Amino acid sequence: MAVIKPFQAIRPAQSVADRVAALPYDVYNRKEAKEAALKEPLSFLNIDRAESNLPDSVDTYDPIVYEKAKELLDARIADGTFITDSGRCYFVYELTMDGRAQTGIVACASIDDYVNGVIKKHENTREEKELDRIRHVDALDAQTGPIFLAYRSNPVISEVMNRYRETEPLYAFTADDGISHRVWRIADPADVKRIQDAFAGIGQIYIADGHHRAASAVKVGLKRRNEHPDYDGTEEFNFFLSVLFPEDQLMILPYNRVVKDLNGYTKEQFLNKISENFEVRKVGTEPYAPKAKGTFGMFLDGFWYELTAGAKMLEITDPVASLDVSLLQDYLLGPVLGIGDPRIDKRIDFIGGIRGLKELERRCNLDMKVAFSMYPTQITELFDVADAGLLMPPKSTWFEPKLRSGLFIHKLS
Repeated sequence: MAVIKPFQAIRPAQSVADRVAALPYDVYNRKEAKEAALKEPLSFLNIDRAESNLPDSVDTYDPIVYEKAKELLDARIADGTFITDSGRCYFVYELTMDGRAQTGIVACASIDDYVNGVIKKHENTREEKELDRIRHVDALDAQTGPIFLAYRSNPVISEVMNRYRETEPLYAFTADDGISHRVWRIADPADVKRIQDAFAGIGQIYIADGHHRAASAVKVGLKRRNEHPDYDGTEEFNFFLSVLFPEDQLMILPYNRVVKDLNGYTKEQFLNKISENFEVRKVGTEPYAPKAKGTFGMFLDGFWYELTAGAKMLEITDPVASLDVSLLQDYLLGPVLGIGDPRIDKRIDFIGGIRGLKELERRCNLDMKVAFSMYPTQITELFDVADAGLLMPPKSTWFEPKLRSGLFIHKLS
């Protein structure tokens, strides 16, 4: 059963929360991060990407970067930008995009639940990406970017969240990208116990987004255990900062694909070839978004097509092989376009659904030949893959809106 506990948060003073809150560190390249950090001195990017405060000649992973991050965090705690709560609590965190709200619980999850598989993964992680956040967490002695977790909806947790949403929020602001953020603090002992007990009755928690941050937080915790062999399991380094959302609150956007060429085929040859496995229907010049699983949009030479998977594909029951991203890869991108490993093939690129279908057209007019719009992977499909102990193909899900960093900090000691 899941251990999801309240924590003593370090968080922005109410008057500056909107200035501190920042998109996750990994949605920016170095140049973008530096520009954003310079634009807003209080932005948490200054701490999350501390190289933004150093000369460009300094390597992103130089030890001095992590020392700078620690210096900045300590300074902002000292000057009152961040305050420390007096006791342990949960928070309700609501994000609203395009009129649609999703609401979760901010808490700390157990590294043992991660190790033992109560918290389930669906992606592999890369060691070099983990190492950066390990150094960052270790240097700051704190976790600053929450892990995006999902669970099957629970009526007790939902009732508590909804009740607090009717009260005055602790934070309420709209970010530059139009996403509205509201936060409430749950400190009442009875409500804290209700939430903790409800999570204790949930058998599976799922990482929706943030696999590298989760793996890094866990490895720091295990490192601290080795450094403190007398640990008893209650120390803060045994837990990692998370926001947990019920499945019925989440929206997954598609992760679309663009490919540089037709692998030597003419347009007519290519259309004939893919017709062996897909029903191909020309739909015109208006962008086409698939309406159901097993259907795909395709943009080629100025026109959109609808591709419908053949009957044999729709009969597949394996939780990974039946995903739309797998069907496209296994029956078109691989055998027809020669994209063997989409993780490393330079002929393919991936475009998050938040950027819209016009971005697919733009790329085809710029540097690509053909684009594919996807039907979004469903949260139940993610659960099925994780429950089977399997991994999803790369770029299967795009979650929006993104959790902000800097609103909640969890100290490890």
